[in-house]
Amino acid sequence: MSDLNKLIKERNIKALILDMDGVVTNTAGLHAEAWKKLCDSFLRQRREEGGDEYKPFDLKEDYRTYVHDVPRLDAMRNFMESRGVFLPEGEPDDDADKNTIVGLGERKDLYFHELLKQDGVVVFDKAVQWIKEQKQAGMKVAIVSASRNCLTILRRAGLEKLFEARVDKVVAAELKLNNKPAPDVYLEAARRLGAAPQEAAVFEDSEAGIEGAKAGGFGLVVGVDHSYKKEVFEMRGADIVIKGFSSEVKAKSESTLS
Repeated sequence: MSDLNKLIKERNIKALILDMDGVVTNTAGLHAEAWKKLCDSFLRQRREEGGDEYKPFDLKEDYRTYVHDVPRLDAMRNFMESRGVFLPEGEPDDDADKNTIVGLGERKDLYFHELLKQDGVVVFDKAVQWIKEQKQAGMKVAIVSASRNCLTILRRAGLEKLFEARVDKVVAAELKLNNKPAPDVYLEAARRLGAAPQEAAVFEDSEAGIEGAKAGGFGLVVGVDHSYKKEVFEMRGADIVIKGFSSEVKAKSESTLS
């Protein structure tokens, strides 16, 4: 039995709550490309209109610093300010052609959907396989996401029916839930599964997510590390850090055969 499966059994975990991007799907690349297309084209337009020369959006550094796991409008505002560009907030119903924070956010979403249609969704197949095995064993499963495109992504990946509950940006906005590192989305997901926090495990690939899960008093906080953040995740409160689900699936298969 793997260390993860052992902890799940020892702590009497009855429900799993998984962040979507970075744990189940890998749409970060599409998001980063959409952000770069939006930011570079807008800054180019500013320069052509007589503005300064601006540093282009960096797919790695800028995405990690300003965008990843940050609400879209906050990310837009923070990135533009990093380039010395201060834009009006705009109105909630601003269209994608408006050069406001809200309008640019809408434009970024248009670019993202274009890329999604063109390239499709990358899924972590081993994660999906492991989730299916856990469900067959009686585990309840929910997905959380800071994206309002969560349902669209799940449908394109054919994963909509895999999860019994979904708490994404749309749901969070309707219920006025606080963003990570607040534990609100995880607590709502646990509530929808009918599980107490101490009976649920949260799987996250971000520092803010791990902090939020720890603050919510969840029975198990799992960091999913695709880079080199093991020590950082542990410092934020992760009970265990895994590189992915390949070893978990292998351990499950081996135990079935023995």
